[in-house]
Amino acid sequence: MLFIPFISSLWLKAIPVWLDGIDRQIFVFINQQATHPIVDAIVPWWRESMTWTPFYIFLLIASAINFKKSSIPWIAMALVTILLSDQISSTVVKPFFERIRPCNDPVMQSGLRLLLDGCGAGYSFTSSHATNHFALAVYLTFTLRTWIGRYAWILFLWAATIAYAQVYAGVHYPLDVIGGALLGSAIGYWTSRFFNNSIGGLMLQSTAS
Repeated sequence: MLFIPFISSLWLKAIPVWLDGIDRQIFVFINQQATHPIVDAIVPWWRESMTWTPFYIFLLIASAINFKKSSIPWIAMALVTILLSDQISSTVVKPFFERIRPCNDPVMQSGLRLLLDGCGAGYSFTSSHATNHFALAVYLTFTLRTWIGRYAWILFLWAATIAYAQVYAGVHYPLDVIGGALLGSAIGYWTSRFFNNSIGGLMLQSTAS
């Protein structure tokens, strides 16, 4: 554990100490005080990617039915969006900041509630869960805005609750998920813009023969 203060120094050089302190206080409030047994039971399930497999399958089927051939590049770009968000968060941002997860930090472990089977060995900033889900939410919003319209807020609520679950479960700080949300939103915006401008966007196609 002696290496932790050295590694954490890079994070503290990039982020003011006072902001890091506020971040830790908010984490303690969410993880240890603003809790409920029902939420405790929901959060581990809610944040799992497998939980949302039916939603992803629905998107694939709905796009194939409604958009026919134009659904292929749309699906491909959605996969590119997730790949970019995950890799940038995991292999670029996290190694740069080297922030220790709260559940791996001896200073934070007193009273910490870890609702998952393990903490994870990776770094904390940014949260890849938050990055990936906000990237997908923004991509879906800007590529499907003609059809989802005013209901786009549901996608952002979905991404936000998954991000919040990371803090509640004890594996990320609030700044981790906020940073992930901003990073993912930027990636989703640019991939959706590329799709709409370069590929041509989605076009409904008649099912009539």
